[in-house]
Amino acid sequence: MCIGRDITEKKRMEQLKKYAEERMRILNEAMQYEKIKTEFLANISHELRTPLNVILGALQLLDLNMKSNLIYDKENKLNRYSAIMKQNCYRLLRIVNNLIDITKIDSGFSKLNLKNGNIVGIVEDIALSVADYVENKSIQLIFDTEIEEKIMAFDADKLERIILNLISNAVKFTPAGGMINVNIYDCIDSIKISVKDNGIGIPKDKLEIIFQRFRQVDKSLTRNHEGSGIGLSLVKSFVEMHGGKIEVYSTEGEGSEFIVELPVRLVEEEEETISTNDDIFSARIQRISVEFSDIYS
Repeated sequence: MCIGRDITEKKRMEQLKKYAEERMRILNEAMQYEKIKTEFLANISHELRTPLNVILGALQLLDLNMKSNLIYDKENKLNRYSAIMKQNCYRLLRIVNNLIDITKIDSGFSKLNLKNGNIVGIVEDIALSVADYVENKSIQLIFDTEIEEKIMAFDADKLERIILNLISNAVKFTPAGGMINVNIYDCIDSIKISVKDNGIGIPKDKLEIIFQRFRQVDKSLTRNHEGSGIGLSLVKSFVEMHGGKIEVYSTEGEGSEFIVELPVRLVEEEEETISTNDDIFSARIQRISVEFSDIYS
């Protein structure tokens, strides 16, 4: 007597089980690798930041000493070399800060410090603060708004990073004689901030990648503009942390427009220490120097 049984289905299930186990193993290895990479970036970023801050602090003290001794002269070689070193320190600091922000976002440690304030006044102050930088490149910066005041909750530091990054990008890709417009539109339940230029624009097939991390429109080694490909990715992350969105419209050869839309909401605030206008101005000037560091030599 001969008995036969079809075990095709059993074999198929065993193969599927082995395949699923292999996929799970690969996934676990990938997650472990990603964790190690994130920890490495966080550690190396902080390790780079420490000596960089020491060098930058020493340069700032050197500048103060030269000015106090009335030997500050732009034509002086010592002053010129000091300015070059400081400029490159700012460039490195910008990269390190961006790497730290990326690791914080990836690990879930990046939080918003929401405060109620007049967002129109903050954006206007930022635009006015960078006006001289922009004019030094023979570019006109125009600020306009539909409203004079809009009280809402936002993280002032991250908002400043967003606006400075968008303006610095506009300056990079706008030739001398061009124009940059910063406009604010009130949409009742949301606020729109537009940064528009009439520069070289972005190719249509590149619009989808500009917000991707480490991606740049011009990837060639001889590209005309410096950058790490991190800035716009961080801008998008900061906007989305606020519950907002960012869009870009561009025509190659005619210019680009970035529109940030943030929802209007209020938060309950705890009592806080009030900073003086001088403190805020000094901190902003340094952040501008860092964000604009890959533009000016």
